[in-house]
Amino acid sequence: MSMDAVFKALADASRRQLLDRLHDRNGQALGELCEGLKMSRQAVTKHLAILEGANLVATQWRGREKLHFINPVPINDIAERWIGKFERGRLAALSALKKNLEREKP
Repeated sequence: MSMDAVFKALADASRRQLLDRLHDRNGQALGELCEGLKMSRQAVTKHLAILEGANLVATQWRGREKLHFINPVPINDIAERWIGKFERGRLAALSALKKNLEREKP
């Protein structure tokens, strides 16, 4: 799956809101996801299709009901590639600072 599709999907606040709702309670049907939102059912369906296309949401049929589940793998891949490499430098700097301070103790 393309990271571009993941970034594009995450760029929209409504889609992030849907992911937050699935994070809070995974395995929701469309009707449940629509409750309390200021979006039409059709808009939620379109946003879910984009999230599915980016592999951020997986679905499973239970009878006639389609359940939606968050897939954290693409977000983790972004964290490892784009955030993790910046953290390594900070952690190394903190480690070096700690070692220097420990050497200065009387």
